[in-house]
Amino acid sequence: MKKIIISAIIITIFAACSKSFLDTSPVDQQTEASFYKTPAQALQALVAVYNQLEIGDYDNIQLVSELASDDCFGGGGTSDLVWKQWDRFQEASNMNIGIWQKYYTGIYRANVLLSKLDGVNWGADTTLKTQYAAEAHFLRAYFYFDLVRMFGNIPLATSPLTPAEYNTPQAAPADVYKLIAEDLQFAAAKLPATAYGGISSADYGRVNKWAAESLIGRVYLYYTGYYNQTDLAGVINKTDAINYLDNVINAGGYGLVDSFPRLWQSSLSRFVGEDNKETVWSIKFTYKGLGSWDQHNGNRMQVDIAIRGQILLPYYQGWGAGTVNSKLYDAYDGADTRKSGGIISIADENLSKYVLSDQAQYTGYFWKKYTPMDEGNAVDKGGNFQIDNYYDNVVIRYADVLLMAAELNLDANLSKAQDYYNRVRDRAFLSTSYRKTLTPDAAGKSLIMEERRLELALEGQRYWDLLRQGLNVAKAAIDNSNGDGQFDVSFPLAKQGLFKIPEQEISLSNGAYKQNPGWTN
Repeated sequence: MKKIIISAIIITIFAACSKSFLDTSPVDQQTEASFYKTPAQALQALVAVYNQLEIGDYDNIQLVSELASDDCFGGGGTSDLVWKQWDRFQEASNMNIGIWQKYYTGIYRANVLLSKLDGVNWGADTTLKTQYAAEAHFLRAYFYFDLVRMFGNIPLATSPLTPAEYNTPQAAPADVYKLIAEDLQFAAAKLPATAYGGISSADYGRVNKWAAESLIGRVYLYYTGYYNQTDLAGVINKTDAINYLDNVINAGGYGLVDSFPRLWQSSLSRFVGEDNKETVWSIKFTYKGLGSWDQHNGNRMQVDIAIRGQILLPYYQGWGAGTVNSKLYDAYDGADTRKSGGIISIADENLSKYVLSDQAQYTGYFWKKYTPMDEGNAVDKGGNFQIDNYYDNVVIRYADVLLMAAELNLDANLSKAQDYYNRVRDRAFLSTSYRKTLTPDAAGKSLIMEERRLELALEGQRYWDLLRQGLNVAKAAIDNSNGDGQFDVSFPLAKQGLFKIPEQEISLSNGAYKQNPGWTN
């Protein structure tokens, strides 16, 4: 973390070639002494925190966690190693450095902003101060949640560090989760509670009360499951978590889009569009970087997972990472619209012009969610197909909120749990004839977890859902051996589902940081 902190002492805020509230005017480099004076400058600093969400290339956490799950293999080209290393839990030099730096840079920016808000001249109305503080607390919590899930024991900073604090030891996970819970509680209490229908289009992508309450549910389920705890670090109990999720459902104004395939741009003219009523929070992207590698305005994960090296109409080209496990495709009922709505099948879609080329770990299945389409592709818009794909990353979807609430209500209010579960399943089948009856026990929980797998496939949730059910459950699902060695995967229990801390960060800490179990430096 030392390298990040030192490089960020002089703050540069770049123009975001993005959407709505992220479209701020650029400013040149300024020192802290000349900045944080006006509400406009505070907003620019807040946008700089948001901008860290867009950072990421081949190492997007959504993709990395899907590779680590049972739903995808590494894929990519035959000479591409890193995706296969994540898939197989193998070692690589300085692995995960981009992820580590992305999140700690975001945390640093959030901490600086929070430390400077009192010095801004807000005038008589401090509404903006409260809102910006709540947004910064949310984003800090979001960054820390990804970090602590991936790495376990991580450094914890709640303010900009002084040089004497650069080598702060790793914190216990419980301490990190306590901060996350407190940050999200603050955000949920202070962020705007405008229901979806009343949210200005200029504020799409900006976090609100409903996003904070939804993320509380996600953090609660992961922490209590993975660490076998009864509450979230002593801050949020089960009743609290249920109330937060129920509030999103009852007061947030969100709902399920009428047809699952219409959620994704692959449905073309039937696409319901971004920022629809099912999107509780998304990370905004745009093609307007127009080929500039210095900007991170495009969704670079999209090129990673697209069909490798060829345009097969209606799909555009990419690098073929994360080839989909046939076990996932086969898990869907034939009447389930999520099967063809979320996964490309070369055979079933009769994509006869497909050429295998140097595609590694070919399964016949690719991501349909998030794959770039030929119609409206980035090149035709003047951009670069590698970096300027522009479909937003939906971080929290209303269907996920329903399933989290169903899980938490399973032994608290079975009829409510059944209702939430039915809503998701009915939409998937466009019928009430495929309902399954929940019971307040392990069998009911198993039905909900399987529904989460089918509904949220390739959206970055599966690996964490496995881990929170227990390491043995994760191993049973992830281990793979079918006689073809290129698909062999063995989940290493000794690594506890954690990722490797980059060697660079351990070295810079002068011995303060320790590597996670099962990994070597």
